[in-house]
Amino acid sequence: MQVNDIYTVKIEKMLNGAKALSHVDLFPVFVENACAGDILKIKINRINKNYAQAQIVEIVQKSGHRVTPKCSLSKICGSCDWQFTEYSEQLRQKQNIVFETLHKFADFDCEIQDIIPSPKIFGYRCKIQYPVSQTEVSKRILTGYYKKNTHELINIKFCHLSPDIINEINEFLKLKLQEFNIEAYNEKIGKGLLRHIIYRISSDLTSVLIIFVLNSEKFNNEFRHLSDVLRAKYPQIKGICANYNNKKTNVIMGKNTEIISGSDFYIEELSGIKYKISANSFFQVNPYCAEKIFDTVKNIISAKIQKPRILDAYSGVSSFGIWLSSLASEAVSVEEVISASNDAIENVKLNNISNLTIINGDAAKVFSRMIKNNEKFDVSIIDPPRKGCSEEAVNNLTKLTSGYIVYVSCNVATLARDMSILIEKGFTPVYIQPADMFPNTYHVETIVLFEKTTK
Repeated sequence: MQVNDIYTVKIEKMLNGAKALSHVDLFPVFVENACAGDILKIKINRINKNYAQAQIVEIVQKSGHRVTPKCSLSKICGSCDWQFTEYSEQLRQKQNIVFETLHKFADFDCEIQDIIPSPKIFGYRCKIQYPVSQTEVSKRILTGYYKKNTHELINIKFCHLSPDIINEINEFLKLKLQEFNIEAYNEKIGKGLLRHIIYRISSDLTSVLIIFVLNSEKFNNEFRHLSDVLRAKYPQIKGICANYNNKKTNVIMGKNTEIISGSDFYIEELSGIKYKISANSFFQVNPYCAEKIFDTVKNIISAKIQKPRILDAYSGVSSFGIWLSSLASEAVSVEEVISASNDAIENVKLNNISNLTIINGDAAKVFSRMIKNNEKFDVSIIDPPRKGCSEEAVNNLTKLTSGYIVYVSCNVATLARDMSILIEKGFTPVYIQPADMFPNTYHVETIVLFEKTTK
C-alpha cells in the first residue's frame, strides 16, 4: 500500500471521531464522510504503522442508510459529521461505539441499554459559539465554524443545528457589525476587536443571551449602540454582554464578563424546574435530551436507594443536584467556575430547595477536604468535561462514596479510561445507558451506574 493508491472498499462501521472503518487486505483504513454500508472508491492519503487514512474518490454504491444532508456545507464544516446518515442508523452506530469502546478498555459484564434518542435532531443547540473573521477588501463580517482539522473559517448563513431565530439574528448582526465598523479579530497577527459571538437561548426559544468576546479590556460605545439596535428589533434578546479575552489562546472566553444591555442571564425551565443560565455558566447544549438524561438518572437512583445523601460534582449550575434534590436527604453540588456556582445558589432559591448546599472549587481538592472531614455519600454523580476526571479526583471519589457512582460522560473514550480505574477501586458497572445529546454528530452521551462491591 502506498499514498495515492486507489482501492474499492465497503464501509463496515462508523467510529468515534467522525471516521468510518474499511479494510484493504485485512489492513484497517479509516475514511471520512463515509456511511456504514457504502461501497466506495478511495484514495490513500496517509499510512501509519497500524492503519491508513483515505478520502472518498467516488461513491460506487450508496448505503441504504445514506441520505442527502440538509446543509450543503456539511462535508467541510466542522460542526456536524454525520448529517448524511439517516437518524435511526446514527443511533445504531452510536450504540455500537459505546459498546465497543467500553469493552475494549474496561473488563466488565453489563448489558448496554438501547440509546435514548433526542426529541429534536435539528434546531436543538441552545448554545452556539461562532468565531468571527472579516474579508480583506469588502470588510464583510463572517461567522461560522472551522473547516475540519483547520482554522479556516466556513461562513455559515443558516446552521440547521441552531434554532431558526438564532440564524436570523446572526445574519442581521453581521450586517450591523459592518455598518458600525467593528473590526473582527485576526488570530494570525493578534489584532482586531471581535473574536467570537456566543448565543445562548432558552428551550422555549423566548429568551436569548448574546456574548461578544473581545480582544480588549472594555467595550466601546459602538457596542452599546449596536445592542440597542439588536434589542429593538428582536425582543427575544434579554441581554447582551461583553467578555474580555486579549490573550493569544484557543480558549474562547476570558474570565471577566460585563453587561452591555439588559440582563446577563435568562431562566431555563424544564418540567417545572428552573435554572438561571448566565454567560459563563455550563448547561447542557441540548436541553430537550438533557431532560431525558436527568429523568434517567433520577429513576435509576430511586430504584436503588431511598433518601440518599447525594454528591453532584462538576455540577455547572447544579443541573443534577436540583433535579435530584427531592430524592435526597441532603445534596451537595461542587463546581469550579464561580459564575456557575453563583447561578447554582440562585437556582436553589428559585426552586425553594432547602437540602442542597453549593460549594465552589476544584473537584479533586474539594473531595480531599471532604475525606479529611470523614464525609460519606450514598450516591455520587459526576458530569465532567470531555477530558474526563483527573486520577486524583476518581480516587478521592471512591473514598467518599459508600454506595453508587453515576458517571455522565460526553466522551466515551475518557469514560472508558476512568471506568477502568473505578472497577479497579471496587466499583462495578451495573447499568449503562447511552443517550443522543448531539444528533448529526459522532458525539454520544453515556450514563453509567457503578455499584460499590466488597473489594
